[in-house]
Amino acid sequence: MKAVFNIAGPAILVFMVSLAAYNYIAGDIFNFTGLGEPSFNSTNVFVVIIVAIIYLISAIAAYIFSTSSVLFYIKSYIDNKGETDLVEIKKNVYNTFWSFFGMSFLKGITLMIALVLCLLPALYAIVPMAIVFSIFVFETRQSATDAFSKSFNLVNVDFWTAFGSFLVLGIIFYILGMIFSIPSVIYTLISTGIFSGEIDPANLNSFSADPVLIFLNVLNYFFQFLLNTILIVGGAIIYFHLHEKTTFTGTYDRISEIGKIEE
Repeated sequence: MKAVFNIAGPAILVFMVSLAAYNYIAGDIFNFTGLGEPSFNSTNVFVVIIVAIIYLISAIAAYIFSTSSVLFYIKSYIDNKGETDLVEIKKNVYNTFWSFFGMSFLKGITLMIALVLCLLPALYAIVPMAIVFSIFVFETRQSATDAFSKSFNLVNVDFWTAFGSFLVLGIIFYILGMIFSIPSVIYTLISTGIFSGEIDPANLNSFSADPVLIFLNVLNYFFQFLLNTILIVGGAIIYFHLHEKTTFTGTYDRISEIGKIEE
């Protein structure tokens, strides 16, 4: 995990800072104190747009760096029989940034199209999209487009096991995410007066710029990034399972031998 933060940490930090800045600045656009009606403050629109762009770019970079760092860390651990090469991991992460960006774009488009079609296509598409990064990393001869197309073929080997595994991981991710969001939800309810039944427009006007709320939201997003590691590692395990079912190359045996002391 230290190696992952060493690589992805700067991008995650920029993302967290830009998130805090966006929450603080965006809340000042609307003013709820004037005659009970919200008014629009156009003076900060340009600043908000700039911050939003930085926020979006940093979010994409943080996602890509964190995902690729975890996968290349696993690859380095396996290839070097229990040891990791930080220099090699960094090199691979930086060299494949745009490939990961392209695959992330394809994943997003695929899932959106699947959702538009129906719930069942979306549920089916989730599984290959969960392993596409792993195919690209662990099968070095695969290009980004090859990994994308192969993901659909590979999941058909044992779809229901892969789907069930990822469903369980998704439920765990959702539950833990809800738990980590409880402090910010409770603070929101208390600060806005919803608990007491007395909602003060003046509180709403300054609420979005509340430093405590911003801190809790940023902390919540940080935990979400940590939890995302569960899905990344889970996707890698699902890939190894499907790959072993297809090739019978002894992948499980090689992984189980890692770290064992030779007698």
